[in-house]
Amino acid sequence: MLHDLELISVGKTYPDGTVAVSDFDLQVEKGEFVAFLGPSGCGKSTTLRMIAGFEDITNGELMMMGHNMTHVPPEKRPTSMIFQNYALFPHMSVRDNVAFGLDIKGTPKAERDRKVDRILDMFDLDAYADRKADKLSGGQRQRIALARGLVVEPEILLLDEPLGALDANLRRIIQNELKLLQRELGITFIFVTHAQSEALGLSDRVVVMSNGVVEQISPPRELYRRPATPFVADFIGSNAVIEGTPLGAGAAGMGRVDTPLGVIEGVGTGSEKLAAIPAEAFRIAPLNTPGELHLAGTVSHRQLVGAVGHLRVRLANDQEIAVEVHADRPEVKALVPGTPLTLGVDPQAVTLIHA
Repeated sequence: MLHDLELISVGKTYPDGTVAVSDFDLQVEKGEFVAFLGPSGCGKSTTLRMIAGFEDITNGELMMMGHNMTHVPPEKRPTSMIFQNYALFPHMSVRDNVAFGLDIKGTPKAERDRKVDRILDMFDLDAYADRKADKLSGGQRQRIALARGLVVEPEILLLDEPLGALDANLRRIIQNELKLLQRELGITFIFVTHAQSEALGLSDRVVVMSNGVVEQISPPRELYRRPATPFVADFIGSNAVIEGTPLGAGAAGMGRVDTPLGVIEGVGTGSEKLAAIPAEAFRIAPLNTPGELHLAGTVSHRQLVGAVGHLRVRLANDQEIAVEVHADRPEVKALVPGTPLTLGVDPQAVTLIHA
């Protein structure tokens, strides 16, 4: 089966010996929306530039639709790239900015004009076609950048933090538009972001990177519920990570870890040392539910934000963890720093991971 994009042990090492990306393996299906997520300097943008052809690949192979593109120049790849700063030409009109890629490809004028008119209409930019790009709002410039990237009809659209310059409200609007557009066009999107909400809300799969290494590749829900490494458990969401000694397998698909807080059972093989528990998996003052994990602690901080109560709870081993509960529950409103409480957790919500 041919993939739209395949990275086979792709790596990037700079002349001074710095490893920016190490042995990156990925297969992307046609029409898939894949997000690269990680902190600054993790290698996600470098990987995107290698896919685009703007950065040389030190080792490995890059395949597109079954063809080896490792050393093919950018203009000969079936890709188009959108940058965070949009990279628009301020002296050009909106129409000329959008047409730029078609001009580079030598598209005949009649065909170019037809394609530009169609994409301007799709992005509701007709009324601004003759204006200079630098006279428009951030949201409009973002749409121009998208239109310019899509008008050349790429097989793969590469987006390098394209929403980073927008304010929060406009960012949410464009996120929704972007997802709908991608589904409508059926184009493969590779999207780089450091914002978890974008990666988890927009993509079909998320690639989490740290220090040039791929930590995990999973659908958003699986990534959030089942972190595979300590880095992912710390980086995604708000997990309590409790360390202990492996005790072997329990029930089917479950393992056990002996911790200073007692034996914790969770999803795993029983050879893991760490138990990761999402902040929202905890319940306060639980009933004596058979098989439920109970942890005793003391509230050290409480903040109510809308419908969510954000707690910091100090456990018996002096470890402080995050807990998220419904803010409107009476027992939550009664919690103040210093209040003792018991937390209950379903073992199915616990993920065991290797240290």
